[in-house]
Amino acid sequence: MRAWSVTRPGPVEEDPLRLVERPVPAPGDDELLVQVRACGVCRTDLHVTEGDLPVRRPGVTPGHEVVGVVAGTGAAVADFAVGDRVGVAWLRWTDGECRYCLRGSENLCPRSRYTGWDADGGYAEYTTVPAGFAHRLPDELDDVALAPLLCAGIIGYRALRRTSLPHRGRLGLYGFGGSAHLCAQVALAEEATVHVLTRGADARRLALELGAASARDAYELPPEPLDAAILFAPVGDLVPVALRALDRGGVLAVAGIHLSDVPPLHYETDLFYEKELRSVTSNTRTDAREFLAEAAVHGVRATTHAYPLSQAPEALRDLKAGRFDGAAVLVNDLS
Repeated sequence: MRAWSVTRPGPVEEDPLRLVERPVPAPGDDELLVQVRACGVCRTDLHVTEGDLPVRRPGVTPGHEVVGVVAGTGAAVADFAVGDRVGVAWLRWTDGECRYCLRGSENLCPRSRYTGWDADGGYAEYTTVPAGFAHRLPDELDDVALAPLLCAGIIGYRALRRTSLPHRGRLGLYGFGGSAHLCAQVALAEEATVHVLTRGADARRLALELGAASARDAYELPPEPLDAAILFAPVGDLVPVALRALDRGGVLAVAGIHLSDVPPLHYETDLFYEKELRSVTSNTRTDAREFLAEAAVHGVRATTHAYPLSQAPEALRDLKAGRFDGAAVLVNDLS
């Protein structure tokens, strides 16, 4: 099969991805072999490709928003059959026995492994996934529409829950890419007032089309104090900006796996009045299942831009440059 490999992490403008030939992977006893139909392009893929995240698997194939069909099963798999449509997400494996897993916080498992970082992902014709971490997908959506839900949607959902947003509360979203525009739809369906603060004119336009109450530049103040905010942009300079926009008792959740350095915070203006700053680390399988169920009920839809899989480097460059709103999805054209 053909697959993209991060042969030399570095700026995407310098072509760190290479198209390589590899054998179709054999699933382990508890794994599924998945023929990839579509794979979303996530900012985490950019961090893996450019080396912002340390190399865990040399030459890894990125991609963890995978929609595909089961092409083979390991000997111990009983719950899936060849031909089933499944999703492969970021969280690939946890040990199930550490104190974090046992208390329901498997996203904090110290031995956790991730698709497209620890193991080869979906920028390829085939990938594998432990059956216990594969997701059954709703029939209502096509492959391209589903792909961004499998990470952008899930992590946005967890970030929203981390904010403890009150019912009909005022939510600020800093950055409005693949994850934020899905998170906004869930928040709006739950009767929140959503204010979007982002650099791109196209992203601000999309925010207003989806029902946001306002859309401004990321460094501007929203039109009213916020009960909660989520920082999706990997820009540490925005942390104090977002904290100052919070009302008393407000919570800022940082949703990204990578963030540039945060400047010094001033206690009186940034954190006083019981404001809180929280991080978001991956997700649990429960988060994923809850979000996929809510997405089906509320009609959450990704704004997508399809690229053939052969143009994966171009999709990552466009993501970095902010050349599209919503989410990019690679469609397998390598057969």
